[in-house]
Amino acid sequence: MAISHTSIVALCGCIFLLPGVLAGFNPSATDNIAIYWGQNSINRAGGQQRLSSYCSSTPFNIIPLAFLTSIKNPTSLNFANAGDNCTTFPGTQLLQCPQIEEDIQTCQSLGKTILLSIGGATYTEGGFTSADEATTWANTLWSMFGPPTSDSSVLRPFGSATVDGFDFDFEATTANLAPFAAALRANMDAASSSGGRRFYLSAAPQCPFPDAAMGEALSSVAFDFVSVQFYNNYCGATSYVSGAGGPGNFNFETWDNWAKTVSPNPNVKVLLGLPGSATAAGSGYVSGQQLTNVIDYSRGFSSFGGVMLW
Repeated sequence: MAISHTSIVALCGCIFLLPGVLAGFNPSATDNIAIYWGQNSINRAGGQQRLSSYCSSTPFNIIPLAFLTSIKNPTSLNFANAGDNCTTFPGTQLLQCPQIEEDIQTCQSLGKTILLSIGGATYTEGGFTSADEATTWANTLWSMFGPPTSDSSVLRPFGSATVDGFDFDFEATTANLAPFAAALRANMDAASSSGGRRFYLSAAPQCPFPDAAMGEALSSVAFDFVSVQFYNNYCGATSYVSGAGGPGNFNFETWDNWAKTVSPNPNVKVLLGLPGSATAAGSGYVSGQQLTNVIDYSRGFSSFGGVMLW
């Protein structure tokens, strides 16, 4: 994400009264704001700043880091912006990112929820050969990005920093994703029970329902929130029709029904995913009165939890 703080406040000001810096993800709130960091979605050289700059005096309370693009052999992070100041661990392709380590901890000290997003448009592994392999790799990622342990052989790209959970952005068929998600969920819940710190699992499905890549996982594993991509598709925010004509093809109601009747977590929140600028996505950017109308409509559903901006 690279849109400026001023632009985001202008974009969201028509929806939320922003009282200042928000705490992290609030499962009871309707004013959560998530932005993705790492891929310079504004598509402008130098447009994206270091992570910590999006945490001080900003309305954002959830920041997924995009992306972990390869899970298996080798595990690979790809932050497309040039300002992440990462090197690689000797003899590997795995990034070592002390600046991001520092910034994660800074952001968390300011109450932000920092997630690691897995997948993205360039993910091509296709998933896992079996449920056992999926579980093994979930445990591996937990050891790399969850709370540090005494095992000094584990390579940790973010050093001593611990992410607050994981986000799924798989956009193609991914075999055995459900057991992978279940194993991550189990690790996070066990850590929360023993240490008191809350960890979160989220996903960013595309708006056509059911999501082709993540539908099985979403119907069988408890996610805390989903940031549905209401852009680049016929069911996006640009298709919303206000008034007696109904919502048109805009299908927030479908995702609200999933939240209430299908999701294993009956309190799951649905965030309205939108492009943060006219250049951030292929299509689907909305602003002004259309944006106000879309969010006013979406806020009428009990699962509505806020907005996500790409």
